Amino acid sequence: MNLVELDHALRKLRLSGMADVLETRLRQAQSDKMAPLDLVSALVSDELLRRQDRLFARRHKLARFRDPERALDSFDFDFNKKINRALVYELATANFVAQREDVLFLGPPGSGKSHLAQAIGRAAIQQGYRVVYREAHTLIEEIADATLDGTRKDYLVELATVPLLIIDDLGMRKLPHTAAEDLLELVMRRYERASTLLTSNRPVDDWGKLLGDTAAVTALLDRLLHHAHVLKCGPRSWRTKTQTDLRQEAPAR
Repeated sequence: MNLVELDHALRKLRLSGMADVLETRLRQAQSDKMAPLDLVSALVSDELLRRQDRLFARRHKLARFRDPERALDSFDFDFNKKINRALVYELATANFVAQREDVLFLGPPGSGKSHLAQAIGRAAIQQGYRVVYREAHTLIEEIADATLDGTRKDYLVELATVPLLIIDDLGMRKLPHTAAEDLLELVMRRYERASTLLTSNRPVDDWGKLLGDTAAVTALLDRLLHHAHVLKCGPRSWRTKTQTDLRQEAPAR
């Protein structure tokens, strides 16, 4: 079997990670006088790395992050020094997902909640977990659409089984009167079975008024906060700071 035939055979076996580097590895083996076992080990490592990268890319796409490139290394912790940095990095290990615990980020708009939520979601995918990201209003709209077309049960089952569900920006937009019951049903399905990370610009004391159903909100919070990590991201707003800086830098007229 020559090199071309071997390349074809590897691709037929769906070992494209090996096939893509085969010629390079063979040259390396010849120049470095690699032992056969070392060559095979290198090729297997190449294949595993390629599959890991593909899985990450596929799950990252399926998560549907609003800002796909958000990561912890691009977050400015010095701006909001009161943010519990140790807790953020602990959450990024995804141990809370393994323990089926929940997370709540609270703070004003622009304080970094969404950035951190998506960065932690990205980190969880790197740890091998499936993640779904939805802004709160989008999630409620999708549940309403599923109710209308008769797929609500299947859709909620799908959401209930994902290891990490991120619900972002609760309180940013007015939600329909069914929102509290929809969120409660979803949280109850996930309670102690999977992890939910929720961000809100409103303190939890305001959620009853926000969602218009105090009883449902009380039940929701009872479950959400039972095994929860709470991170306060305020009081400063990054967007307000940026706008102030721009005004200060603008030339006088």
